[in-house]
Amino acid sequence: MRADHASYACGAALGFLGDLAAGDPRRGHPVAAFGRAAAAAERLLWRDHRAHGAAYTALCAGGAAAAAALLTRTVRNATGSPGAEVALTAAATWAVLGGTSLRREAETIGAALAAGDLAAARERLPHLCGRDPHALDEQQIARAVVESVAENTSDAVVGALVWGALGGVPGLVGFRAVNTLDAMVGHRSPRYRRFGWASARLDDLAGWPGARLTAALTTVAGPDPRGARRAWRRDGGAHPSPNAGPVEASFAGALGVRLGGTLAYGGRVEHRPVLNAEGRPVEFRDIARATRLSGRVAALALTASIAGRLAGAAARSALRGARAGRRPTGSRGGAA
Repeated sequence: MRADHASYACGAALGFLGDLAAGDPRRGHPVAAFGRAAAAAERLLWRDHRAHGAAYTALCAGGAAAAAALLTRTVRNATGSPGAEVALTAAATWAVLGGTSLRREAETIGAALAAGDLAAARERLPHLCGRDPHALDEQQIARAVVESVAENTSDAVVGALVWGALGGVPGLVGFRAVNTLDAMVGHRSPRYRRFGWASARLDDLAGWPGARLTAALTTVAGPDPRGARRAWRRDGGAHPSPNAGPVEASFAGALGVRLGGTLAYGGRVEHRPVLNAEGRPVEFRDIARATRLSGRVAALALTASIAGRLAGAAARSALRGARAGRRPTGSRGGAA
């Protein structure tokens, strides 16, 4: 097995542990730096046209992945040290994962609701999702938090690990760049309906495998596997998002709660289908249950992604060996 695959496995595990221990830094986060660069590019490139948005997406996401590939190649060629590749992979994994900060934000809101401090919960909710919190009651805030934990378990953890397993450090960085662009310009506001179209569609494509793996792992890690499978199969396709639907439905079934329904984003009201309609309304106690489920899913995703990368490397190595064994060893020339 090539050393770079083993280096990736070690680095991904170390980066995952780093996120568990420290979460996101309050200042100087690499993703925030990318966001500032993308915002500067938007000011230069914005036009109310899909083609300009596609160019912007290619420049930002493609540039981030290309820079990561160049850095990986430079580290490999300049040092020749597996330890340097492990360190680079660990740093990239820690930078793109957001599971610990996600769970901390959710638990902060849950603690405010448990203390009866609805005002504090409303004030904190925008740190987790883009919904308008001012008209939300306790149950609606709890539902918003559980839905955000479910969706971001896929976006901030599992999806990144999947693309890391497929593409190494460039896969990690490229996925986080695409996901960040979708958060910045992918929503359907008048300004971004055309310009953000490419970012939103690319995020749908990039998030597809991670969302399905998240839903599948939820059926394993949740307290009600059968309920998770049933809700995913029945309700996952009803959600307007092709990736949030399976994840939120499986979380709803696993936790025995009802998600979906009416919600508001920046003055825009949406009426979404109900997920797991036979479940009970979400309570503030369900926030802690959702964060524990998110943590278990994340740990399983790390195991699955590393195992998948190592198994793929072993299979490719075996295939190359088999081809080499079939190759003729004698002269191809005619008779003397």
